[in-house]
Amino acid sequence: MWKKGICLGSVPGEDAAQKFANAAECGFEGVEVVPMDEAGRQEVRDLCKKHGLAVTSVMNAGHWQRSLSDPDPGVRKESVAALAESVKTAAAVGTDTVLVVPAVVKPDVTYEQAWERSVASLKEALPAAAEHEVCLAVENVWNKFLLSPVEFAAYVDGFASEYLAAYFDVGNILLYGYPDHWVRTLGRRIRRVHVKGFDTDARKFTYLMEGSVDWASVAAALDDVGYSGYLTAELPIDQADPLGRLRQISTDLDTIIGMSAS
Repeated sequence: MWKKGICLGSVPGEDAAQKFANAAECGFEGVEVVPMDEAGRQEVRDLCKKHGLAVTSVMNAGHWQRSLSDPDPGVRKESVAALAESVKTAAAVGTDTVLVVPAVVKPDVTYEQAWERSVASLKEALPAAAEHEVCLAVENVWNKFLLSPVEFAAYVDGFASEYLAAYFDVGNILLYGYPDHWVRTLGRRIRRVHVKGFDTDARKFTYLMEGSVDWASVAAALDDVGYSGYLTAELPIDQADPLGRLRQISTDLDTIIGMSAS
């Protein structure tokens, strides 16, 4: 049975204490956090214990501004160092997964360069990940990179490491593919799953049940590949009714999880 997760940034609240309380009250089992210092890590540990929550994963910070594929070797070095801090945060707060955007293709970074540089950068980061038994989970995002499931699978396989896997985002795929196809191709390479809606006609992200995602097909595919981890919602805070929307997200996740045959 899949577990219900949510990005902490998607939870309303003035501070971490209120956000954790709201997440627990609305029925979530885990939260995704960002890297933090030791004081922040201790606060997260305390709040998890208080509210019976787990940390699903750590979302690496700065991989857009300081890409692992940047033309400047110094920037890439900074990006690897930031990723190492995310790994330390993950180990400290009790999760085994860090989400990472591997590369960004742009006018001054070709596809081939993005591939070569990101592979080299991630290989630099892997020893620290292995030391802490934390997996670097590469996410499919709108970075003009890894644009087919076959290619994504080959990229992951090229590392031949249990500490490098895929973080699959359902909503991010709909602009150029079908999420159930991607799930079946990636299979057991999938370490975590982000969920959000996407309206293919309006070409915009939506809340879970308001877009074009065929959740029954996604659930069937996840069942077929034996996925058993978190479904982590990554959605904006509804400013008009923040807690009401949070409860609705939780209910929608219950509906999706209920589609599983397992």
